Amino acid sequence: MLVPALFAALTLPQDPPIRTLLVSGANNHDWQWTAPEIARTLTETGRFVVTTTNTPAKDLVDAPRALAAGELQLIVLDYNGPRWGAAAEAAFVQVVQAGVGVTVLHAANNAFTGWADYERLVGLLWRDGTGHGAYHPFDVNVVDRHHPITHGMADMRLHPDELYHRLVLAKGAEFRVLLSAFSEPKTGGTGRHEPMATVSTFGKGRVFHTPLGHVWTGVPASRATWADPQLRRLVARGSEWAATGTVTLAPEPRNWLVEQERAEGFTLLFDGRTPSFRAYQGAQMPAVGWTVSEAAIVHAAGGGGGDLVSVEEYGDFDFRFSFRVAKGGNSGVMWHVTETNEATYMSGPEFQVYDHADAKPDAKHMVGALYDLVPPSAPCAKPAGLWNDARILIQGGRIRFWLNGTAIVDAPGVGPEWDAMVQASKFKDWPFGKAARGRIALQDHGDEVAFCNLRIKAL
Repeated sequence: MLVPALFAALTLPQDPPIRTLLVSGANNHDWQWTAPEIARTLTETGRFVVTTTNTPAKDLVDAPRALAAGELQLIVLDYNGPRWGAAAEAAFVQVVQAGVGVTVLHAANNAFTGWADYERLVGLLWRDGTGHGAYHPFDVNVVDRHHPITHGMADMRLHPDELYHRLVLAKGAEFRVLLSAFSEPKTGGTGRHEPMATVSTFGKGRVFHTPLGHVWTGVPASRATWADPQLRRLVARGSEWAATGTVTLAPEPRNWLVEQERAEGFTLLFDGRTPSFRAYQGAQMPAVGWTVSEAAIVHAAGGGGGDLVSVEEYGDFDFRFSFRVAKGGNSGVMWHVTETNEATYMSGPEFQVYDHADAKPDAKHMVGALYDLVPPSAPCAKPAGLWNDARILIQGGRIRFWLNGTAIVDAPGVGPEWDAMVQASKFKDWPFGKAARGRIALQDHGDEVAFCNLRIKAL
């Protein structure tokens, strides 16, 4: 079996996962590190389930059977090494011509000089005369905004990588250039715009190729290449298109500030790897319960660990975030949390995070409610297991919520009306909502919940 029976945890219910074989095991680059990182790049989107082979000469022979069984839709190439042998190579060509998609990454375009089918499939090859300048950050510009992969995508800014130049056109190859980058002479480049992503077809198979993705063995700093959410999103969107012919993944990278947000002064509270949070009344992240997984901050059901709080305190702010909750799960996001009480909810008002598909909660306890105080004005949450986009705006004594683009709460946060609401709630005996500043809190309610795209602007 090329593909395991268990699918990725973030699989979208309406979209079966793309069954993917990642081919690695030999490369003049650090394949031992890149292979699992490439797998994470795909699985963190929720659209792929990935099996990795480090023995493609053996495992690719089984590809036609896997295709026939519905177990293979995409092959991702992170390989530059010895030929696979006649049986594996014939099987690879057969399944791609039959419709299996292919993603070609970085030095995979160096491979297999003289294998005509492979060279035509890749299109642009590292051959005699090809090179690159110094490893450095550079912009990668979208030159074709009409393709499904690049539709809605912004240019990539200051992506750290090697910039391949003078790639050689394979005999008989035809392709479409989607992105390019200027090869700067000051960094050893050509002074020309070089192709950085192409698409083509090989029989019925779709091929996405990017020469980006360099990580050098023994140079950990070069791992910054794959730490860039812009590259991760490009590869995921390109791979989804190669496998299905369509792209459902959002064009914006996860855990990334778009240019407008940068200009407006937003900052990230989570870069996909290191959260700007710690345990409530603690010095660091809890040792249990909470993990960073699939580019999200995830709490496991029954895992413990307690609530998280932001490292910084905020007064008025604009906080935007995404959340995903398991079926029947309960959590929340609080603000103006102080650490002089037993629990976060004793001081901090809450944006309710909840899946109530099989329950009928009080309206003030529904997802998107100002918990126990104000119900949401419209039901606009997505089903359990899907990502929701939310926003909390605290400004000038008012509380405003949005969920999936819809305004759902607009209420006072100070004054007589606020005081009356608190007195009628379960919070009336605590110093609830009294602080003008405090920490953002992510609640451990004992259920599975995940957060990402956490960005905030102090007002």
